[in-house]
Amino acid sequence: MRSSLSTMGRRAPSGLTGPMTTDVTTKPILVLGGTGTVGRRVVAGLAARGVPVRVGSRSGRPPFDWTDDTTWDPVLEGVRAAFLVYYPDLVAPGSVETIASFVDRAMARGVRRLVLLSGRGEEQALRAEKVVTESGATWTVVRSAFFAQNFSEGNFADSTRSGVLALPAGDVEEPFIDVDDIADVVVAALTEPGHEDRLYEVTGPELLTFAEAVERIADATGRPLRYQQISVPEFAEAMSAAGVPDEVAEVVVEVFSTVLDGRNAHLADGVQRALGRRPRDLAGFARRAAAAGAWTA
Repeated sequence: MRSSLSTMGRRAPSGLTGPMTTDVTTKPILVLGGTGTVGRRVVAGLAARGVPVRVGSRSGRPPFDWTDDTTWDPVLEGVRAAFLVYYPDLVAPGSVETIASFVDRAMARGVRRLVLLSGRGEEQALRAEKVVTESGATWTVVRSAFFAQNFSEGNFADSTRSGVLALPAGDVEEPFIDVDDIADVVVAALTEPGHEDRLYEVTGPELLTFAEAVERIADATGRPLRYQQISVPEFAEAMSAAGVPDEVAEVVVEVFSTVLDGRNAHLADGVQRALGRRPRDLAGFARRAAAAGAWTA
């Protein structure tokens, strides 16, 4: 949803780009979830600026796995900063404790700059934010709304492509954010001065119901697409039938059961504050995704 889907998606090159030396400017930045929806965009953005990057993922070199703390020290070796994306999501059981353990390990290895991808309206996300902000490191928290890319490359892509998006969202409004904006904020926070010890709550520029979001996508694709309201149990059953991993399905159900209750039906100015520009809107995202073939059968 936010970080829950951020380790899913197309693959980016794994491993380390650029040399590792003792000079702080050439030490790599660690991007956890670096092959996922947000992470691969951050990797690309850092690489475009000539910044050495270490991709933290199960397929990386060295590999990284949140559930295996023996993989943590190798990816932290020689790192000067880290972008933290927790899989499957900060609402998952044990996420805060795991984040705390990793941050302790990172600080012990000399990492002094942390950027955390967080989620709006999530109690455990707030606790994870506190872990980072009280760590002693220089920090930035990027607290995100619901990803627009969930419709094009996340768990809802196949349903969107099929013509019927069935969700238990009702008439709740959400300020869907383009993940490209999130990545731009993260890259700026990791490479530019002025973002230290700041919280950026990032949203799109408009509030839309899921039905209205579907209309924007239908307009962009020129294909029939409709939203169908279903119950949470029906939604859970559909995800299971589609083969969604249990840990991801549990997180998605949690988000639709609790967080999507209207508590986030307001806009925030994080993109404007961080980048000095307005966030991208959902219609523009849909046009770009359609042109790239996101919903081509």
